[in-house]
Amino acid sequence: MENNTISKHPTFYAVGLSYKKADAEMRGKFSLDNEAKNNLLIQAKNDGLDAMIVTSTCNRTEIYGYAQHPFQLIKLLCENSQGTIEDFQKVAYVYKNNEAINHMFRVGTGLDSQILGDFEIISQLKNAFIESKNHTLVNNFLERLINAVIQSSKRIKNETEISSGATSVSFAAVQYIMNNVPDISSKNILLFGTGKIGRNTCENLVKHTKNDHITLINRTKDKAEKIAGKFNLIVKDYADLQLEIQKADVLVVATGAQNPTIDKAILNLKKPLLILDLSVPKNVHENVKELSDVTLVHMDHLSQMTDETLENRKKHIPAAEAIIEEIKEEFFNWTKARKFAPTIHALKEKLNTIKESELNFQRKKFDNFDEEQAEIISTRIIQKITTHFANHLKDNNTMVDESIEWIEKIFQIETAKNE
Repeated sequence: MENNTISKHPTFYAVGLSYKKADAEMRGKFSLDNEAKNNLLIQAKNDGLDAMIVTSTCNRTEIYGYAQHPFQLIKLLCENSQGTIEDFQKVAYVYKNNEAINHMFRVGTGLDSQILGDFEIISQLKNAFIESKNHTLVNNFLERLINAVIQSSKRIKNETEISSGATSVSFAAVQYIMNNVPDISSKNILLFGTGKIGRNTCENLVKHTKNDHITLINRTKDKAEKIAGKFNLIVKDYADLQLEIQKADVLVVATGAQNPTIDKAILNLKKPLLILDLSVPKNVHENVKELSDVTLVHMDHLSQMTDETLENRKKHIPAAEAIIEEIKEEFFNWTKARKFAPTIHALKEKLNTIKESELNFQRKKFDNFDEEQAEIISTRIIQKITTHFANHLKDNNTMVDESIEWIEKIFQIETAKNE
């Protein structure tokens, strides 16, 4: 590290890692639970850092903040997680200034998510900001930036279709059921097995179908009862499987068995039955299709639906990016104006000082000196001059720092630096 870091003005950085380069095991090493996040923020405050936010999800762990050097943030991350500096160097990224800002916009609007258009992350960014605020680790810049990212996320959600359609097999299963089974809330749904996708499907079914009589059967009943309690389901014995299938309109199979658990022989149907096989490997024998009352939908078909959804979402990326560009430009204009506002203010004060001494001089010189007219004219001239300077500093081609330096030299003014 350089020796002069302390004299440097802090820079805005984004440091972290995501699913793009870090596998699940590596992401696990760097993940931060609530306690670790809290400790990290306390440590940052003790280290004299001004403003930062910390997020950690199953797909990424990131710190956005001001530092003299990115190593200050990397060190905080490694000291509060199981990750090492060596690990970080292999899989992580460090962005600064505009690149860091761009990165936050892409992350917050779901463009950088593992599932394109996933809007979970924006609420995590919001919560991270609130946490930092509680630790007084925010400034105007960070607050304005977070609000701009939230605004982009809202507009993309409302004005584009980037998050339309089902992106998970479990949600695709629910959509399939809702589209193909009329009056679903009054139908009998039976979940056989407690595999992860089956559980998620069950949760989505409870949430979206308003069906309050879903039945669950599992080989080990206590496991079924645990899950049933969470989702408010009815549990039946494994011995009742055949009987329950006869009552069912929809059968969701999510067992972890290596061989089919449902075949034609055990189906003694009295009415049509839709079977969704969400097991890997398949747990419903193909021979059930020989029964005219059975419709069999396998996970492969649902996966294909989700792949198509994701392909469709890609078409909406340009529209989302256009919204980001628009809001980002407003944000950059604000940061630029904020940078030169103190200079324009100081210039105005200087010109007013010149004006006052000139008016004093003329006042003594003329007997019929018109105070009011002189004040109006000189104030308007000052306004016009400062507007010229402000427009120059606003221009995209202007080297703002250099121009500020020249203005300060020419008018012999000093300006207070913004945070």
